[in-house]
Amino acid sequence: MDKDEAMRLILRNTQEVVREDELKALIEGGGTPRAYTGYEPSGKIHMGHMLTVNKLLDLQRAGFKIVVLLADLHGYLNEKGSLEEVQKIAQMNKEAFIALGLDPDKTEFVNGSSFQLEEDYMLNILKLARDTTLNRAKRSMDEVSRSMENPKVSQMIYPLMQAMDIARLNVDLAVGGIDQRKIHMLARENLPRLGYKAPVCLHTPILLGLDGEKMSSSQGNYISVDDDANAIKKKINGAFCPAKDVENNPILEIFRYHIFPRFDDVTIQRPEKYGGDLYFEKIDLLSEEFKEGKLHPMDLKNAASDYLNRIIEPVRLKLR
Repeated sequence: MDKDEAMRLILRNTQEVVREDELKALIEGGGTPRAYTGYEPSGKIHMGHMLTVNKLLDLQRAGFKIVVLLADLHGYLNEKGSLEEVQKIAQMNKEAFIALGLDPDKTEFVNGSSFQLEEDYMLNILKLARDTTLNRAKRSMDEVSRSMENPKVSQMIYPLMQAMDIARLNVDLAVGGIDQRKIHMLARENLPRLGYKAPVCLHTPILLGLDGEKMSSSQGNYISVDDDANAIKKKINGAFCPAKDVENNPILEIFRYHIFPRFDDVTIQRPEKYGGDLYFEKIDLLSEEFKEGKLHPMDLKNAASDYLNRIIEPVRLKLR
């Protein structure tokens, strides 16, 4: 792939890259750079996970080796279940990520427990602990922890482990949601003190939930990969989608972040009496039609249900 095209592909639908010049150097440096993200096995795979998978697919197409950390020990420390329960979920997550498109021959799946109890790893965690204030560790976990009002010591170790994972897996690029930024910045600052390289960090946005609020597992305002076609349609039909609103519209976000990255063009099916089908090759063109009132919210929702079902169907079949 042309280097400019690779850069465009990697940067699409990202909120931030730290730093873009370093990313460009990775692309132009030859060899096969390594990109990673970690998934804490804590329940159902939903649209938030799918967003980072989409970015890993972009990186895979752009020539990166993909490393997926199935962070079983992280999940255990963050009170997501017993280690055995978390490890069972991790295996299901791996199968789901493959069904979503990650090439198993070009993706390295690693369980955190396979290396995170090694002597050198733990010694480096203690070294990081000496260089990290308690307030810094707490701030790093603010966006990703379940109960920060009365945090456990284990939750303060979590960001140090995430930083050391980057070093131990020898990755060049760390991928995560923007809620991972503080942890990634801790890694960029502290890993060089231990003799490791600072990673380039790429952050994807936090998506709106179907109700127009922040997506949250506790609110159930999302679509998961085990939702069947009827459940998807029901959730989409009930979603927040104000006419002509393109700024805070979760249905348009589904098109931008999930549908257009996977399909060359999108068809919005409509009866002839309402103007017939519409065809779009870019999200910006679809958004403009919606903003001008030329596309009804229900037509948008029907298409979103159809395309999301196509994306999720292979995962449902894999997990049966």
